[in-house]
Amino acid sequence: MKSSQTPFERLYEALLGEDADDRLRSVVLFFSVAGFLGHLSLWFLCWTGSLEVSGEAASLVSSPLSSLYTPFSILLAYEIYELIRAIPTSFSSAIGKQYEVVTLLVVRDVFKRLSEVEFSGEWHISTELGLIIIECVTFSLLFFTALRYQAYSKSKRNVLEEEEINRFVYVKQMIAMILFFTFFIVAATSLTGWIQSVAQGAGSVGREIFFLDFFTSLILADILILLFSYRYSDNFANLARNTGFVLSTVILRVAIGAPGFSSMVLFILSAVLGLTIIQIAKKFLPTVEASKETPLPPKHSVPEVALDSTSKNTESASESLSPPSTFRNKTYEKSKTEIEIDLG
Repeated sequence: MKSSQTPFERLYEALLGEDADDRLRSVVLFFSVAGFLGHLSLWFLCWTGSLEVSGEAASLVSSPLSSLYTPFSILLAYEIYELIRAIPTSFSSAIGKQYEVVTLLVVRDVFKRLSEVEFSGEWHISTELGLIIIECVTFSLLFFTALRYQAYSKSKRNVLEEEEINRFVYVKQMIAMILFFTFFIVAATSLTGWIQSVAQGAGSVGREIFFLDFFTSLILADILILLFSYRYSDNFANLARNTGFVLSTVILRVAIGAPGFSSMVLFILSAVLGLTIIQIAKKFLPTVEASKETPLPPKHSVPEVALDSTSKNTESASESLSPPSTFRNKTYEKSKTEIEIDLG
């Protein structure tokens, strides 16, 4: 079976397939725990005076809570990988993954800010505390939005010919592979730049590091998919929905680079826009629930045979006329797969 695969398919399976994902998940778990313990050790050394860190990077060892920054950064990198894997499967699923990434990004900022906040004895909400409150609200809304996109990506339907499905999926796989290599290039560039900044006494740890550049690449990929989707559908509702998805990711990208309260307002705006698009799409586009209301027509018509308690032979005869249950199930599954691809 594997020998019939093209070189591109083998490369895709090796880098973005299920087996690759399983192996990477184990590696990520190990490095997350190791990173957390290593970061906690650095804080302890600084706390005891055995190590001194100066510049903006000192905020990374200012509190035990700061040690959460490393494992969350590793988990964010894995979520980026999962986002890339989701692109060939479903456009809306990939958009949902983007909301998952931003959700973790915001909660990482909350932990970092909590490690730095200082309280006074006065009865008022300081700017830092107010920002933590709005960040928590933003986190909750982004988390809800990501879950709604997960549910929506499992419910939509769009009819395409099998050949068109294969072509469209192949295009999205190529885009995913380009993003995969872009991910490593941007990560290496960002890490190198950050290390140089630390050596010069700077080294800020804002969310714009890596994510600002990568989300720019992600938006370009979303636009490419949007343009290719025009080849397979001229339905205005589908195209408007996908355009709205891209608009919400553009707002996410701008929010990542925005400071303070402005970024939270933009994150909330993106989440509200994303949820609104889903609600409109569910209202006017076909979903699983709608398709379940119309049962599939029987493949074979079977004459009704009267049964009674004294006619077991007649019962067995009617069973022999009916297609086997496995055959009916396969027919239903085949019909399902013919409509399971989506353009969004």
